[in-house]
This record gives sequence, structure tokens and C-alpha cells, in this order.
Amino acid sequence: MKGLFFLGLTVGSFAFVQAQNSDSLKIKEIEAVNFTKRLPVAKEIINVQKDLDSKNLGQDLPILLKNQTSIISTSDAGNGVGYTGFRIRGVSGSAINVMMNGVPYNDSESQGTFFVNVPDLTSSASQILIQRGAGTSNNGAAAFGASINVLSKDPEEKMYFKTDDSYGSFNTYKYSAEIGSGKFWGNRLSVMGRYTHISSDGYIDRASSKLHSYNFTALYEEGKTRIRLMAFGGKEKTYQAWNGIDRKTWETDPKFNYSGAIYDSNWENIVGFYDNETDNYRQNHYQLLWEQKFNDKWNLETTLHYTKGKGYYENYKQGDPFVDYNLPDVNGEGYSDFIRKKWLNNDFYGIVSTLYGKFGSVDVNFGAVANQYYGRHFGNVTGVFLPQINEHEYYRNRSVKNEVSGFAKALIRVNDFEFFGDLQLRNVDYDTKIITSGDGEGADLDKNWLFFNPKAGINYRIPTGKIFISYAHAHREPNRDDLLANNDVKAEKLHDFEAGIEKQFGVVSFTANLYYMYYVNQLVLNGELNNVGAFIRTNSGKSFRSGIELGALAKLSKQWELTGNVSFSNNRNLDFKIENEEGIQDLGNTQISFSPDVIANLGIRFNPNKNFQFALTNQYVGKQYLDNSEDKNLQLKDYFLTDFNAQYQFKIKNNDIALKLLVNNIFNKKYANNGAVWDSEPYYFSQAGTNFMFGISWKIQ
Repeated sequence: MKGLFFLGLTVGSFAFVQAQNSDSLKIKEIEAVNFTKRLPVAKEIINVQKDLDSKNLGQDLPILLKNQTSIISTSDAGNGVGYTGFRIRGVSGSAINVMMNGVPYNDSESQGTFFVNVPDLTSSASQILIQRGAGTSNNGAAAFGASINVLSKDPEEKMYFKTDDSYGSFNTYKYSAEIGSGKFWGNRLSVMGRYTHISSDGYIDRASSKLHSYNFTALYEEGKTRIRLMAFGGKEKTYQAWNGIDRKTWETDPKFNYSGAIYDSNWENIVGFYDNETDNYRQNHYQLLWEQKFNDKWNLETTLHYTKGKGYYENYKQGDPFVDYNLPDVNGEGYSDFIRKKWLNNDFYGIVSTLYGKFGSVDVNFGAVANQYYGRHFGNVTGVFLPQINEHEYYRNRSVKNEVSGFAKALIRVNDFEFFGDLQLRNVDYDTKIITSGDGEGADLDKNWLFFNPKAGINYRIPTGKIFISYAHAHREPNRDDLLANNDVKAEKLHDFEAGIEKQFGVVSFTANLYYMYYVNQLVLNGELNNVGAFIRTNSGKSFRSGIELGALAKLSKQWELTGNVSFSNNRNLDFKIENEEGIQDLGNTQISFSPDVIANLGIRFNPNKNFQFALTNQYVGKQYLDNSEDKNLQLKDYFLTDFNAQYQFKIKNNDIALKLLVNNIFNKKYANNGAVWDSEPYYFSQAGTNFMFGISWKIQ
């Protein structure tokens, strides 16, 4: 099977190039998309309706993007619902800059992207812009592997009602209802709203998810003015599954989940599980987007935004000392069982403004960003057998993070050449203070970083395509966990060199991209997890990621379409050192953790007529190391997966109906796409075997 797969890739050089597809559904061309198309960087522009809608049956956005170039997606629950994530070019999600309509989505402190807080985000999106590498200047933290901008869809011009419902393996179901007013008030105003509920038992034991999400959009258009008011967000309750399992358990009981385990008095046998070992969080986003077109050459886009997040995770803590919770010894034993809740209550707000303009053959783009994050961390504890201990707050700290940045970009056309320049200045101030000390939580820190990030590139137009080269210099501040683990942790630096070609050969669209990313003080994953399942990072000194990414899309006929991509890479730490009980050890040059040498996808789509669509997608991911020691015992095996997708669309009067089927891992491959290291042993996150989702979409106009 693998041989046939690579034969197809080698002979056809097929890859996924949505941006080159002339048959894509027409979408309003906004300035951000137009500008991105012309940039000398490796990129993909995804039309959500055409490329993702047929398999959007309840799984999170990272899972729906798993077949894009150089992407690996992960799922704690094993079936793509609940906590999910991705890596691009081996770079973890905390180093990928994610935006929603140009507004930073990465958490300001952890820099993580938690899509579980905005379930069914894909249903509210029109396009997804992916830039691999450092890309160009964005809002928020710098991109050290890629940047992703999710663009929301506008309300439709005609009134409609739509429902999307699905059901599948592990008692997974999705109910979604959406209504749009169409244009009214003299064709100036239109509104739409959506509510979605997703529930799943998960593949992993007790890894259940109960997710709610909503989206409301109001659009006002008058002459050269567009104003959009958006409110979206979600609420999640997920049973924790972020610990993984050891190798022996993975071989005998891959669905086992240690979370919530309660042991006997000798700590030898599990006697039960706590039924509320859960993560609970609510996140609400509010965006006011004003687009003002002054004339044919100048356009201003300004966004005011506010995000409110609040929630906690709960644990059963067995045999913990009273002193850990700032409590006196109540039972004379020095320890007891507790129910612990760790809270996060935060506010994020600011303004993002971008001016687009033209001077003859010169296109310019000026941007300014000012954001503030205010976070409150605190913990409560309740005694299990001691009713007198009720909701005692045992620690509290607060954090304030301010960011001010500005950038200027220019594209200059000279005959068949386009010269690109991008200058960004970014100032970040992070201040965190302990209010009540307890459980080793928090620190007293006041850090400031000033980064200058220049970028440059050249496009050379060729018949039906272009050749480009680019260079980007980027910096990125450490996150909260990095600083708490080591106050002297250093900011990361990146020199990113890219060269590529985009070319149309008749019915085949082809892309190729070479890259060399040289890092100083890259924060690489060391394989260990903290108490919320997030990976711990460490400065690796000097390191690099290099590779080639190939791709193509072939329209073989009206019925047949072949797509695919392949990434070959080399990811190395240089003179890597670790510190253990034996002292400092020099391991020399080692492979960077979670960075496989090969990632490849091959898909075929068959449309026998305008009603039917069938698709088969294959993915191969090479072996990965769980830490940076290159210990073969700490390794994820390579895996090969095949998914099947089918859709049947038809009309009944004013009703548009679509029946959808998604079958993942049709050959029932046993595999793990994520893992960790605990006590020098590998731990795995099991993924589901063959599983399915069936759905129906019903739209009335």
C-alpha cells in the first residue's frame, strides 16, 4: 500500500493547491486575501465551502486540516472531538500564529490555540489562509512555523434557514441550526445566527465532550462603507484525557485513561474513577469590523475586539498534604483527599487597523496593533472526607500583558518582477504578580521585549505561474510556562529562507517550495507534560528545519480530480545538551522532537454527476521522536491512514439537501500521532480505529 502511495506521488507530483483552483466557489475578494495571494511565501488559501464542508460533521478544525501540506493533527480523545491540535513543519501549536479575521486567537500567556473553546468554527468560516514558515507580519505573536487566518463568512443576500445534523461512532452527534435574514432596510443590513451542540463519548475511556457554540453576525453596507458586528464563542466540558498511557497499556488496552483514577490505600490497584475529572471553560468573542473604501486606491480596515474567557479544570487529589493548600492539619495525619479546581478568568481586548493603498505600480500595506490581556489565576479546594473544608482559595495571582506593534509592507512591480518588503516593530510587556502564594503557582516577574522583524522577497512572473524567493527574520517571546520554569529563558530568533515555484501545466497546478529555517534558542518540546497536559519546552541553543514541499492539483476530467502533497524535511538540534543527575551531557546533533522526516497526502475525488461526490484520502506520517535525545525507545512509529468521504446533493422545491458520509481510518490502523515522556518511558495518545460520521444538511430558501 505504501509503495503504491509513493509511486503516485513521485510520478504525478500531486498536491493540494486550493489557491490555484479556477473552479472554486466565488467568494468576496477581501484585501487580506488579494494581498496574500501575491506574497513570495509558501501558502494555501482554502475555500471552506468547497474543500471542507462535505466532511464538516463535528470534528474540530485541526482535524479537518490534517491533509494540508506539512500538517499533523492530534486529538486527546482519539476521535477528533474535544481537545485537538496541530503541528506544521514539526512546530507545535503554541508557535503557530492563529488569527480570526486578523484578530489574534493564541492565548496571550500560554500562546496555545484551544479550538475546543470555539466548536464548529468551520461552519462560520469562508476562507482559511495558511502561510508556512515565518510568513509576513501578522497581529499577535510571531509565526515560528506557520500562521493561520480564519476569515468569517458574511450573511447571505437572501433569507434562509439551515440545519446540519450528524451522528457517528462513540455516540458522537452534532445538532446545528442557522438562520439568515437576507438583505433588508434598503439592502443595507443583513444578519445571521448559528447555534451548534456537539457531544461525544470519545474513543478513549471517559474522554467525553459536551460542546456548545454560537455565532451572530450583522453586516451593514452603505456605499463605500462596510461594518460587521460579530459575536461568537462556545462553552466546553470535557473529561480529561491529556495524560496518555504507557507502552504496555497501549499494547493491551489502548483506550485506557488514567485521568480520575482513585487507588487503594497501598497505591497499587485502581478502585474507581472520579466522575468529574473535567475541564470546563467558556469563551466569548466580540468583534466590530469597519471597512472604509476611500477610492479605488485606498482602503482602511479597523477592528475593535474583546474576548472574555472563564473556566476551570477539576481534579480528585488523593493523599495530598494540607500544607500544599495553605491549610492546617485537620485530621492529624498531615494529608487527606481533596477536590481541586484551578481557575482562569481573563479579558483580552484591543484594536487592529490596516491601511491598504496603491501608488502606481506600488501596493502598500500599513498596520497598527494595540492589545491588552488581563488574567486572573486562582485555585479552590474542597475536602472529600472533611466537610469543614469547603471552597478554600489557596492561591491567586494575576498577569497583565501589553502589546503594541506596527508594520509596513510594500509590493513593487517592475516588468515581470515584484519586490516585496516588510518591516515590523513589536513591543511586548508582561507583568505577573503573586497575590496569594500556594502550590508553587505563579511568580513575580516583569519582562519586556522589543523586536524588529524585517522580511523581503522577490516574485518573478512566468507564463501561468511565478517563481519566488524570500527571507524573514523573526523573534518570539517565551510563554508563561516557559518563564515559570526558568526566569532566564531566552526569546527565540528565526532566520527563514524560502524559495518556490507556482506553475500551471494545462490541467495540473503545481507548487514546490524549498525552505531553511535557522533558529537561535528555539523552544523545542522536551516530551514532558505539565499538569494541564501542555508540553514543556526548553531552549535548544542552535537548530534548524529544512525541507522541500511539493504539491499539485490535477483536473483529469469533469469527473476526476487528483490532489496531494509531500514534505521531506530534516530537523536538527545542533550540539544539543541536557542536564540530568549525571550533570550536563552533550548529545551532539539530534533530531528535533515531534518532527517526522516525511509527511505525505494523496487524495482522489470522483464526481459522476452534479449530485454525487466521492473522495478517498491517504496520509503517511514518518516516525517521530518524543524528546530531543534521539532515544529509539522514545519514538512514535510511522503510520499510514485512509479516509473515505461521500456526499449526495439534491433539491426538493426550495430545499437544498445534502447527505454526507465520512469514514475515517477505513483499514483500522492502530496508531498514535502524539505522545509524551514520563519517568524516561514513552507514553502514547491512542487514536481510533475505523470510525464513521453520517450527516444531513437541509437548507430552505
